Amino acid sequence: MGESKIIVVMPALNEELSIGSMVLRARKQVDRVIVIDDGSTDRTAEVAELAGAEVIRHTVNLGKGAALKTGFKIASLNGTKIIITMDTDGQNNPDEIPKLIDPILNGSADMVNGSRYVNGNGKNTPKYRRLGQSILDKVTNLNSGLHITDTQSGFRAFARNTLPVFKFKQNGMAIESEMLMEAANAGLRIKEVEIGVRYDVKSSKMNPINHGIKVLVKVLADMELNRPLYYFTFPGIILGTLGLGLGLNFLQDFYHGASLSFGPTLMMIMFTLIGSFMAFSGIILHSMSRLLNEKR
Repeated sequence: MGESKIIVVMPALNEELSIGSMVLRARKQVDRVIVIDDGSTDRTAEVAELAGAEVIRHTVNLGKGAALKTGFKIASLNGTKIIITMDTDGQNNPDEIPKLIDPILNGSADMVNGSRYVNGNGKNTPKYRRLGQSILDKVTNLNSGLHITDTQSGFRAFARNTLPVFKFKQNGMAIESEMLMEAANAGLRIKEVEIGVRYDVKSSKMNPINHGIKVLVKVLADMELNRPLYYFTFPGIILGTLGLGLGLNFLQDFYHGASLSFGPTLMMIMFTLIGSFMAFSGIILHSMSRLLNEKR
């Protein structure tokens, strides 16, 4: 690693069983380990300190996004060259840190995403997890315009010059998708590297279905401004086309002597008007989004 200042930021919530080994193993690969204890009610902070980490405490649980924001703020000081983020539940392997930092050190990437699924891997992922992650991958990639195979990975590396890009507006688990969207908007060079994962350890404290739905809702909400053509214009065109199709069908029937029914006629008018409104709204929001991104 030469003389590079490399720091690991670990958000943690009630991880006293795994945090010690994660810190000890990470310290072998980097210069400094920062653990953000996000309102833990167990001995997470104490164990992390005993293992040699610098611990920053949130007195209450603020969420993963808030924890990363705190960690990035601290890590951005004192000549940091690379920041690595990783989860503390034991699923990630700190021994793989060199794989993530190498593309940054050799100048081929600004941000590196550790992927469980690149090169067709991930066959050991439980099916229910993979299904949910596939949905989030598709929506996140649609929102960001990227082609990332593991958009929900928390094992990432960032060059120092990327730090101003991330605003950390999401406090919760949707932060992974938000950071990819912001990286894409900023034109960062993003590379994926293969990582392993363990599923024989207890991971998320949240129900995976609730977690996935919450992240999906957040990403879809972001699409309203970031990808308005997908969110408004395309559905609007479909509705408008359907309305016009119904209208042509009604006119054909009317031409052959049939009477127009109030209900279907009203539906045709509504589809056409709403579809047109959505389509033009999407185009206007798309123009506004481009102007905002140019100003950034």
